Amino acid sequence: MNLMRVDRPGILSVLQDGGRYGYQRFGVPVNGAMDEWSCRLANVLVGNAADSAALEITLNGPTVRFAHDTLIAVTGADIAVTAAGVPLPTHCAVMVRHDVPIAFGHCRRGARAYLAVRGGFAPDAVLGSRSTNLRAAFGGVEGRALRAGDRVAVASPYREMLPLARMMVQSVMASVAAARPAGANGPETGNAIRFLPGPQWERFEPTARKAFETETFTVSNQSDRMGYRLEGPALALSSPLEMVSEAVSFGTVQVPPGGAPIVLMADRQSVGGYPKIAYVISADLPSLAQAMPGTALRFQAVTAETAQRELLAMEDRLDTIAAEAARLLGLPPQ
Repeated sequence: MNLMRVDRPGILSVLQDGGRYGYQRFGVPVNGAMDEWSCRLANVLVGNAADSAALEITLNGPTVRFAHDTLIAVTGADIAVTAAGVPLPTHCAVMVRHDVPIAFGHCRRGARAYLAVRGGFAPDAVLGSRSTNLRAAFGGVEGRALRAGDRVAVASPYREMLPLARMMVQSVMASVAAARPAGANGPETGNAIRFLPGPQWERFEPTARKAFETETFTVSNQSDRMGYRLEGPALALSSPLEMVSEAVSFGTVQVPPGGAPIVLMADRQSVGGYPKIAYVISADLPSLAQAMPGTALRFQAVTAETAQRELLAMEDRLDTIAAEAARLLGLPPQ
């Protein structure tokens, strides 16, 4: 079996996959990658199913090495990666030799990078997912961030690696590259995060609705994988509102009584009782996930048709990249 050994863990390196679905009715969060696009992209670049388990690296990365030659891809934030001190390209598939230290530096732009390996990371699944639930301490590697000395199982098909390495050398193909998507390193200056009005949109003061669309909000230091607290103008209801708790989703923007909005993220709870002013559209969640504390955000309303069109365009792009990567690597398409 191939293993990844952790020499240095980084600030917060956790295994995540496509998420733990089907258990929210029991109060179990979905978890999964914060930047779903980058995690899925890393996986398809090495010929995996898009929802395979990958390593989510936050702000400052680990140093790892593999027991066997391994095909890897690094996507997401702009981060320096080296193999035995030699710089490695990102947003592409690269073959790394066994027992060579793969060192990740600081994220120069964006907050999260993703490391995928051919075959996927393979700790035992919990409730059908390998995603790490940090609060409940299950999934991933013992429900926690990586530590020095950890050994993580990798499902890399060992017999594939030699033919893959030979093919990449003979074709003079060092990598299977994919262009970095717009917003991969966080919200671009001047680009607004797009949203759909939430079910309680009309219950907010007209001045609050206008402020949400026209004013700038800042990601607070009190932000994590569960939610981003935003600092900016207080958003007031037009009259007091008592609500029964309802299901919430990735990108739901709730407004507690104090008026400071919270955008719910990957580790969100399953239900919430605060008024929901908006939903960030799925196509813009990857960009939002790359925002660090102190990042300034603006919001722009769009139609449901626009949200659907943008999501379908992302899916089409991923399918195209996945097919091309599988073709170049000589692997069956997922």
